[in-house]
Amino acid sequence: MPAEVTYERYEGQEPAVQLDAFLPAYEEVYAEPPYNEGPSDVAQFIDHYLLHAQRPGMRLILARERGEVVGFAYGYFLPAGTGWWDNVEQALADDFKREDGARTWVILELAVRKPWRRRGVAAGLHAALLEGLAVERVTLTVRPEPEAAPARSAYAAWGYREVGVSHPWEEAPFYRAMVLDLATARGGVPAP
Repeated sequence: MPAEVTYERYEGQEPAVQLDAFLPAYEEVYAEPPYNEGPSDVAQFIDHYLLHAQRPGMRLILARERGEVVGFAYGYFLPAGTGWWDNVEQALADDFKREDGARTWVILELAVRKPWRRRGVAAGLHAALLEGLAVERVTLTVRPEPEAAPARSAYAAWGYREVGVSHPWEEAPFYRAMVLDLATARGGVPAP
C-alpha cells in the first residue's frame, strides 16, 4: 500500500530556499511531451522562479511521499498594473482586468510526477495552495486540448471557468486562461 502523501507550505522568504528540493521533480515532469524541456529551459525556469519567489503572497506547496517530492505548486498575488490580462486575446471588461495587488492570486505551476498522477495529489496540492487565501479569485493558464485534457478536466471539476485564450509571449503556445471565483467555490455569493 502506498505511503501517505503529505503537503508542506512555504511562504515569505521560504520558497526561494526550497528550489533544490523540487527541481528534480520539475525536470522530470517537464522533460515529458508536450514540454520536452532541456537544460536551457530548466535554467530559464530557475531564473524565473527566483524572481517569482520575491513576489508578494508567494506560496509554494511540496507534496511528499516518504520524504520524496512527488509534486509541487506555487503562485502569488497579481500586482496592480499587471499585464496578465493583456495576454488574453478575447475582450475582457476593464473591471474584470482591474488588479490591486490583493484581488487575484495566480497559480504559475502545479505539477505531479507521473507515478503519482490520478491519485489525488494534484487536488491535494491545489487545496493546500488555496487554503486560507483571502482573495476574490484565482487564475491560471493551461495548454490547449488534447495535450492538457486531464489538467483542464481537473480545473473544470474544481470550479474554474475559461475566460479566453492567452498568448503570453511570441514563441509561447496558446494557453487557455481560466478563473476560479472563490466566493462561488466557497458557497458564497459570486463577486461582482
